[in-house]
Amino acid sequence: MSSLNSLFNRATIGTRCKTCLNLAISRIKLLRNKRQAQLDGMRKEIFQYLRTSQESVARIRVEHIIREQNILAAYEVLELFCEFVLARVPILESKKECPVELQEAIASIIYASSRCSDLPELTSIRNLFGTKYGKEFVTSALELRPDSCVNRTVIEKLSVKAPSAESKLSVLKSIAEEHGLEWDSSATEAQFNKKYEDLLDGSESSQNKPLPLSSPKEGRTVRSPIQAKQTSQTASSSVPPDQSMVHSTEGEKLLASRDPSDVLKRAHEAIALADSACNAARLAVSLANVKLSVNTS
Repeated sequence: MSSLNSLFNRATIGTRCKTCLNLAISRIKLLRNKRQAQLDGMRKEIFQYLRTSQESVARIRVEHIIREQNILAAYEVLELFCEFVLARVPILESKKECPVELQEAIASIIYASSRCSDLPELTSIRNLFGTKYGKEFVTSALELRPDSCVNRTVIEKLSVKAPSAESKLSVLKSIAEEHGLEWDSSATEAQFNKKYEDLLDGSESSQNKPLPLSSPKEGRTVRSPIQAKQTSQTASSSVPPDQSMVHSTEGEKLLASRDPSDVLKRAHEAIALADSACNAARLAVSLANVKLSVNTS
């Protein structure tokens, strides 16, 4: 019974694999034609920008052309791999392990399935191979492990890395030659080199330039809290001990400089003023009592 089930499962996987591969091949052909038409239009636009001296726009738009060219190159390789696997589906059905001659094609299809969202059939093919060869086989191709055997061209063409200045300049020159335009690329070359040199100069200056110690606007030296504390301690230690007690002994010096008789005289005057104040208070109280008695009577 188990042998019948295994035979049925292999037949089912083989049939589904053929269906998905045929659909993938058809969709790749359709997308290649569509993207090629778009690419031709984009190259004509770049030619117009170069002809009208709008090189700054052309330098930006050329990156989209390079990405489209890379995708088309990847689609071409994937189409060949799908046709190669489709022709050997009977071999896949007859063997439990993945044949050595099919490892590169199958691993490349699995790797591209997560990077080509417009080819959903590749995801279905990946699931079928995951069911047959195990999850580890699929994960190895998706993560580009050393034993994954993914095609190098597929990896490079599906990379999201920005194109280099050399590749952009090469495409611009090819577009100009394609349309018979005598284009002077010196300004664009200088611009690409300038950007690269600015990046290098910026990284070197940020690493080698010392931090400023003073503000150009304020003209004051920036000191850390430790330096400020050390400065205050140095300033306080430089003051002589005799001068640090000036304010505390000033009153004592003034009292000592006065004549004792003068101090006694001032004390008598203060006592006399206090007596007169007391007499005035008593008189005020007596007047208040007289007024109170008159009012009550």
